[in-house]
Amino acid sequence: MLVLGIHGGYRQETEDMEPDAWSMHDGAAVLLRDGEVVVAMEEERLNRVKHSNFFPNRSIRACLDYAGVSADELDHIVVNCNEDSMNYTAMMTSLREYSKSFRSGRARVAELVSNAVGKDVEGKIRFCEHHLAHAWSAFIPSGFDRSLILSIDGEGDGLSGMVLVGNNGKFEVIKKYPGQGHSLGQFYTGMIRFLGNTRFEEYKVMGLAPYGDPRPLSDLFSKFYELLPDGEYKLHNWGLILREVQKIGLEPLRKGDPLEQIHKDFAASLQDHLERIVFHMLRHFQKVTGERKLCLAGGVIHNCVLNGKILYSGLFDEVFAQPLAHDAGGALGAAISVCHQETQAIPKSRGMSHLYLGLPIGEDAEIETCLNSWGSFLEIERKSNIAQCAAELMAEGAVFGWVQGRSEFGPRSLGNRSILADPRPVENRKRINAMVKKREGYRPFAPSVIEEKAADYFELSENCSSYPFMIIVLKVREEQRKLLGAITHVDGTARVHTVSKESNLRYWELLNAFGKITGVPMLLNTSFNNNAEPIVDSIDEAVTCFLTTNIDYLAVGDYLVKRKSKVLSARSIVGLVPSLRPSRKMVRRSATIDGVKENCLESSMSRYFGGASISVSNDVFEVLLQQDGEKSLEQLLCEANVEVSETDKPLTELMELWEKRAIVLLPKR
Repeated sequence: MLVLGIHGGYRQETEDMEPDAWSMHDGAAVLLRDGEVVVAMEEERLNRVKHSNFFPNRSIRACLDYAGVSADELDHIVVNCNEDSMNYTAMMTSLREYSKSFRSGRARVAELVSNAVGKDVEGKIRFCEHHLAHAWSAFIPSGFDRSLILSIDGEGDGLSGMVLVGNNGKFEVIKKYPGQGHSLGQFYTGMIRFLGNTRFEEYKVMGLAPYGDPRPLSDLFSKFYELLPDGEYKLHNWGLILREVQKIGLEPLRKGDPLEQIHKDFAASLQDHLERIVFHMLRHFQKVTGERKLCLAGGVIHNCVLNGKILYSGLFDEVFAQPLAHDAGGALGAAISVCHQETQAIPKSRGMSHLYLGLPIGEDAEIETCLNSWGSFLEIERKSNIAQCAAELMAEGAVFGWVQGRSEFGPRSLGNRSILADPRPVENRKRINAMVKKREGYRPFAPSVIEEKAADYFELSENCSSYPFMIIVLKVREEQRKLLGAITHVDGTARVHTVSKESNLRYWELLNAFGKITGVPMLLNTSFNNNAEPIVDSIDEAVTCFLTTNIDYLAVGDYLVKRKSKVLSARSIVGLVPSLRPSRKMVRRSATIDGVKENCLESSMSRYFGGASISVSNDVFEVLLQQDGEKSLEQLLCEANVEVSETDKPLTELMELWEKRAIVLLPKR
């Protein structure tokens, strides 16, 4: 049986989004054969739009192409929401478009999938309630025969949470939490606005919290909610919350404002009170059900600190936090639900051991051909033992881009699309935050460590020695904290990723080789991207990130890559071919107040998804207006009669747009 699970928005990349649209984010597609995952892709990896809320056309096609199957061979296509919600969405879309007729949600989804695959699929469409999809995504991959299951997020199908008991593939729903007055996801997202953060920046506040003290603002946060009997709680309205925050004189931060101690304390208290509410729920339902194992899913579960507290609490013997806790994981859960309902059988390999489920980087010949096309910028050398070579260079202080095998599914780089460095010098954390990620200096980095040695450095749970998903924060052993300066957070913790030979042999070999040189079989591991893009997926994206940051070396397969020049000059890019992604377009606005027309690179994404408009000069506008994906910048500059001055002004501007990932530049092929 072939089942395709999908999640995403209902507009194409070329269609303008509503100004504040944010729902149906993190689009993805997952293909299961007889209950086993064949391939899984997040749409953002392919369309290069962070948290993409477009329909996952590219992911669907990528899954089918990788598996070598056609849409005709699919038995079911499952959406992770219920049909009533989809009907409502379809109706509202029709109203916005002033349509004379309403289409059902089923018809709308079928049309979108059919357009993506070129086949009529209406008879294959199925639906799975949002929080049930989250529950399926956690319970079956956990490998548990039975457990308590908690799903909590912003909102889906009108609910912000659900508590269930799973027993051999059957669910008993114990509690449903409505969205109104109960959404912990929306509560956390709303509160971080006082710290200058917006949706999808929750992780920044989680990283800031350990720098603060929750106690000074604890009484304030206690006014924002009530804990009620039977695992119930109530969040108060935003008017009350705003009035109470104003009483302490805390004004919302703007981007770039300095962080003061009160902001750090605010983050700490927010984290503390989120934990109080979740533990209130868990204690009650553990007592009522008697379950000793726990599965966690839903967007709130990306709070790795919370997961660590649950693990250490002793409430449960075993805890499985789904690393795909966000809505992309719902595509997996939706597909699993139909596989089980149709066959009444649990997949053989229930336990999830890795997430290397995306697209492969390619064979040696493909890698070499692609890298050679960047030959004017790169020195390329094939190594007989790339792991040993990279380990030696990192032991000498180098920062590496590491690209191997199939890409990871989900928001974490787990050793196949990673930036790596020595985990010991605290300077490495500062260096990578500044030179590559271009992000706040307080943000921590995670360690990857060989599974056999993890207990030497971290305080593991008695019942678990494997943490392969970077979804749980653990305590760094006190005697190791000074040694591991680059990956130990200010509170003595780290978001640990253990690596086994079975899950990722080449990455294990790299860690082991580094350990033999330094005595520490571990590396600092962060996602391979800058602050303007999703994690790289292809070789071209890896090279682009390498060239436009200060990463020292790049390893792709067996190939070691260096720059020919340490500094990338504006003049050096004239031979590259520019193009725009479908979600970008050139717009010349009507005259402004001062009579000057404004040239812009617009986006069809909403502002939540990197859709900011970018102003460009007349010269650059004319160059990009003529781009066709074939002509080089040199040709386009000539055709547009744009002269490159001694200051290289147009080329410098184009290079800045490239660094912001507002345009694509590739070698001519």
